[in-house]
Amino acid sequence: MEEARKDVLGHLNMLEMEANNLALKQQSSREEELNATLQALLNKRDQLKVEIKANTSLQKMRSLLDQTGVPRERDEDVDDLEDGSENSELLLLMARHTQLKDLLHAHHLIGGYDVLQTRKGKGVCVSLATAYEGVYLETYNLEMDLGSNLRICRHNIPPFIPLEMLVAQGNMQTDIRAFLDTLSQYLNAYAGRKQQLLLTKEIHSSVQVAESNALCTILVLMFTIAGEKAGAALCTLQYADHTQCLPTRVNIESEDAALAGSPQWKKNHALLLETPLHTALVTMKKTGSIA
Repeated sequence: MEEARKDVLGHLNMLEMEANNLALKQQSSREEELNATLQALLNKRDQLKVEIKANTSLQKMRSLLDQTGVPRERDEDVDDLEDGSENSELLLLMARHTQLKDLLHAHHLIGGYDVLQTRKGKGVCVSLATAYEGVYLETYNLEMDLGSNLRICRHNIPPFIPLEMLVAQGNMQTDIRAFLDTLSQYLNAYAGRKQQLLLTKEIHSSVQVAESNALCTILVLMFTIAGEKAGAALCTLQYADHTQCLPTRVNIESEDAALAGSPQWKKNHALLLETPLHTALVTMKKTGSIA
């Protein structure tokens, strides 16, 4: 009985020792975890201090860049870092990088238009570039007075572009980007139609341009019909939507009254409505519709 009691007490002592050892291990592990967290926070604090110091120096360098364009090499307000000229050069590069990023962001906000100050900040000149099929064409400019109300004082927009109507329809005072976007649509569509006409004249010597207006919204072409029914056809393209490069109406006339109603020329009619003119003519020549 006495031995059994000793065995129980010994077992209880052993369990108590194991519990104490486990508690000590857990406490030690917790202390190590807390120390690691503390060290990580201290490292983060030091990193933030360095970043704040560098950002302050960067902002000062950027301020000098914005004011003068070229900062002084060893300005007391800029040279906060004491690691030598290498850091100054790095700060200058970083400041120029942020300046370019801000300019690109502003360029994006205004729709990708180039804007220059004029008359010592009293006006701005907006450049609107036109392009067609990846080729840059003419660039047009608007100079606007920055008074109490925006006012266009000079421009080289073609006279047949309804500039005054666009100013009246779009509220230029409150949404200048919408106005510029609409004007850009008109200019790019005009440039695209004019480029199609130019390419047609260059590529298709057998197609005669009988008539066209300045805005290129009406084109009259003379086709030479290929095949057994050789002859001529008159094709009139009308562009009622002046913001688009594709015609809204196509009319085909020929001495052969049945020509326009034939299956092939019905396809040609749809092709001219849906495809740029010079490209449609290439397809029509390949299918044997025109010479």
